[in-house]
Amino acid sequence: MISSGGSTASLGEPAIFGILTISDRASSGEYVDEGGPAICEFFEEAIRSPWKVVYQCIPDEQEVIEAALVELVDEQGCNIVVTTGGTGPTTRDITPEATAAVCDKLLPGFGEQMRAISLKFVPTAILSRQIGGIRGSSLLFNLPGRPKAIRETIDDIWRAVPYCIDLLNGPYIECDREVCDDFRPKTARR
Repeated sequence: MISSGGSTASLGEPAIFGILTISDRASSGEYVDEGGPAICEFFEEAIRSPWKVVYQCIPDEQEVIEAALVELVDEQGCNIVVTTGGTGPTTRDITPEATAAVCDKLLPGFGEQMRAISLKFVPTAILSRQIGGIRGSSLLFNLPGRPKAIRETIDDIWRAVPYCIDLLNGPYIECDREVCDDFRPKTARR
């Protein structure tokens, strides 16, 4: 576990966020993972309600990724699992395939929006194959691998995430509006 946070004044069960870094080199200790901590930093800045994180760093192996995603959702009870790494066009980049294999349904808007965001910064964003989907009552989505790209992307797409968790009957996630202006319809539950 990396961290936990949120306002202690908030009521309700804590959201459980899974962070899964997928990198042969980081998982072998060749270099320090920067992607997972960048995601956790976003949570620390943006989430006001109670939360905790379950973190893993694993190699680019489809069976290992699938098993980790299943464990984070089915055994650890993560409401949201965010992956970083393994979304490019190389032979070893198989995170989207592993994510799709364990999801009950896909949410194509996540990949579409993440690529649209990244295209504002780099033309190579069209090479990204990020996806999002649902397993049971949990949301899973793939982020880029670099901390700068992670923040550019998650700061924007997170606006829809709390309401998605509401629709899946998960814990209420409250954001700091100065960091992430999340959107809920006026008829959404509180």
